[in-house]
Amino acid sequence: MTDDRKTQPTQIASAEVVLPAQDLKIELPFFLDRLGFRLDEIYPADDPAVARISGHGLRLRLDRDSAQPPAHLRLRCTRPKEVADGAAHLTSPSGTRIDIDDANPALVIPETRHSFMVRRLEDSDAWVIGRAGMRYRDLITDRLGGSIIASHIRIPDGGPVPDMVHYHVVGFQLIFCLHGWVRLVYEDQGAPFILEAGNCVIQPPQIRHRVLEASDNVEVLEIGVPAEHITTIDHEMELPNGPAVKDRDWQGTTFVHHRSEDATWSPWRLPGWEARDTGIGAATGGVAGVQVSRPTGGKTPWASHDTDILFTFVKQGALSLEVSGTGDPVHALGVGDAFVLPPFLKTRYTDASPDCELIEVTLPSEFGTTLGL
Repeated sequence: MTDDRKTQPTQIASAEVVLPAQDLKIELPFFLDRLGFRLDEIYPADDPAVARISGHGLRLRLDRDSAQPPAHLRLRCTRPKEVADGAAHLTSPSGTRIDIDDANPALVIPETRHSFMVRRLEDSDAWVIGRAGMRYRDLITDRLGGSIIASHIRIPDGGPVPDMVHYHVVGFQLIFCLHGWVRLVYEDQGAPFILEAGNCVIQPPQIRHRVLEASDNVEVLEIGVPAEHITTIDHEMELPNGPAVKDRDWQGTTFVHHRSEDATWSPWRLPGWEARDTGIGAATGGVAGVQVSRPTGGKTPWASHDTDILFTFVKQGALSLEVSGTGDPVHALGVGDAFVLPPFLKTRYTDASPDCELIEVTLPSEFGTTLGL
């Protein structure tokens, strides 16, 4: 016995969008001559009422007897200024709106709108289900004006992940594994590998990749710049796509897989702390930096910074964040909590537990720290 649900799609020869056409004599020149569609069928011969046209990945049925309202089409063009005499918006004789868009718009990172923010795990809103069934928790609710998004992501059920080969149009993107593990595969990075808790990768702009498998209750921290960016499915590429290509460059960024067991701890920018540098600052040409810090003992002074964005996630342990000049001067923080410190705000880390570890993400990677009130 065959499953009709599986065989039925193979019987579909083509698909078309129906558009109203009051008069094909004036409608066809608009689509054929001005927009470059081609005529495939037209009938009846003595008084044409239907024309099927195709082009640019579309099949359209222009139908004089259609009761459908006018539609809205977007044509994505590699050189939009050379289409339709440079017009950005057109309307067909029967009212269908045509927008001429850039197929490859420039990446725009909005200017940062600075704010101080603390986001606690225990006070968080409900997790929302996002792409491929993953649960997302927003860590920067105002997105700092659209300049950055930070998400705490969970995949509760282990096993294969229903993901597809895809890429992101971004300026910077970090994946830091917090708990469990995920099996990933990346373009030009060889065979699939396991990203374990405590380790991280950066996904250079438009690198093709796929999440293959996850352990039970895996958790990751994901940072994206800008906050709104496009995810595109690549239906053609298969991964892995061959051996690793060492030091391949994607728009000024090289791939990084940072492993905690290979890291070296050094004194950090704040006294009483040390940090391991992930190498992301060098790999991005200074666009962003990621460090994991932990206390070494001793008193930590008040401090401020002058970088554009400084985001911190409490990876493990606990600490208190003291903030100068605010109505809520002390914030007790634990695992899963996060905060954003705007430039020049005076803060101090106190009462850090011995096992405390912080993930600090900054844009850019190099900046100044001023100690003292």
